[in-house]
Amino acid sequence: MFTFIKKVIKTGTPTASYPLTPIEVDKHFRGKPQHNPRQCIGCAACVNACPSNALSVETLLANSKQAWQFNLGRCIFCGRCEEVCPTAAITLSQEYELAVWKKEDFLQQSHFDLCHCRVCERPFAVQKEIDYAIALLAHNGDSRAEHHREGFETCPACKRQKCLVSSDRIELTRHMQEAS
Repeated sequence: MFTFIKKVIKTGTPTASYPLTPIEVDKHFRGKPQHNPRQCIGCAACVNACPSNALSVETLLANSKQAWQFNLGRCIFCGRCEEVCPTAAITLSQEYELAVWKKEDFLQQSHFDLCHCRVCERPFAVQKEIDYAIALLAHNGDSRAEHHREGFETCPACKRQKCLVSSDRIELTRHMQEAS
């Protein structure tokens, strides 16, 4: 009996008293994804990268908002959302105790304002994403970054319409003379 007690004292405690003391996890542990809506630009890169469809985006035209939603119940903790986020708005935490009482507690939502087209007034993109693109241009040395705002705040359909030239203004004769 004494040899057994000496052996136990020498080896130490093989198990941890888990509920009373937290378990230390590795620094590379992939726990619950944390979303920072203040840092997020609403680009939906995370939605495109998520293999389990835990992330979704819906455009709410009635109130000109984009609804971003994260369903922790579907998440497989792969970390793709963290990898593709351009602003590091999603990070995987060390949190692993994820039990909840209600299914609704698994959902996390954020809403972003949409930018309205300067020409047709239809909402088409998240305003924070446009502001981020302009700030990125300015940060990279483009002194005319703010002058690009009008182009960024015009929807693709209106840009195409603006670039179309009526057929009576196209000079075909010049091109035909150069070809011969």
